[in-house]
Amino acid sequence: MNRFAVFALAAATPFLAVPSYAQRNFDDVEITVEEIAPGVAVLFGAGGNIGVSYGDDATVMIDDQFAPLSEKIEAAVAGLGATPVKYVVNTHWHGDHTGGNENFGKTGATIFAHDNVRVRMADPSLSGRDGEPAPDVALPVVTYGQGLRFHLNDDTINLAFLGGGHTDGDSVVMWDKANVVHMGDLYFNIPGYPFVDTRSGGSVYNLMSTLDLAIAMINDETKVIPGHGGMSNKAEMVAYRAMIGEAVSRVEALNEAGKTLEEAVAAKPLADFDRGEGFISDDAFVTAIWQSIEG
Repeated sequence: MNRFAVFALAAATPFLAVPSYAQRNFDDVEITVEEIAPGVAVLFGAGGNIGVSYGDDATVMIDDQFAPLSEKIEAAVAGLGATPVKYVVNTHWHGDHTGGNENFGKTGATIFAHDNVRVRMADPSLSGRDGEPAPDVALPVVTYGQGLRFHLNDDTINLAFLGGGHTDGDSVVMWDKANVVHMGDLYFNIPGYPFVDTRSGGSVYNLMSTLDLAIAMINDETKVIPGHGGMSNKAEMVAYRAMIGEAVSRVEALNEAGKTLEEAVAAKPLADFDRGEGFISDDAFVTAIWQSIEG
């Protein structure tokens, strides 16, 4: 079975959301562009990495960072020689990936995402967040439970929900011909640990399963866009998945030994992992694993 058949089969199988950016200064944020394949680029700025498909048919953007950056993002897209964004895909609901939705929605872009992205944006309290619901223009217009495909720009772009894990609405985006995959926040290429947002339906077990499926779909030449951090590849994603598996095994052992969460955190089971100081600490990841175990 080739990797695209695996993708279709898997698709049929059933940061922290940023609370506010009002006090953050985005004036000095630079949007940098890396062209990674013909008609495919990644934009780095503040928030989640943005994938772009551009060509004769339309411009598709994967995630859109924060609202104050929309003009800079539009300028970066134009700098590629691309037409204005026609379609936006949200890999999940967190504000550092969807903050520009309102602006791009107002320009006429159609927003696509998993069903649960729209649900959680429309009612942040479901995820234990304060704040107002997203305005209608910022909500995904086209939603799906399992996935869909764009046939554009001489390529097929697959959107697939493989079970989530970071949240309950994570999409993996794969370009067939360009051999590129955007993982959203299912994969971080930065110091620290994965973010499993259990309040948004995230689960470390679903995360491991989704990573396994995604790894099975790619090859050694696939260009991997992580949710945060620089460009990556299959080998690095395999190592990331192995790290998560070892962490889960260690926390499961403490749980099975009858320890409390407080005792498990105090035991520092990940002390020798050498992941550095990152957005998610070892204590936070142990807690998320514990919450996933407890269900």
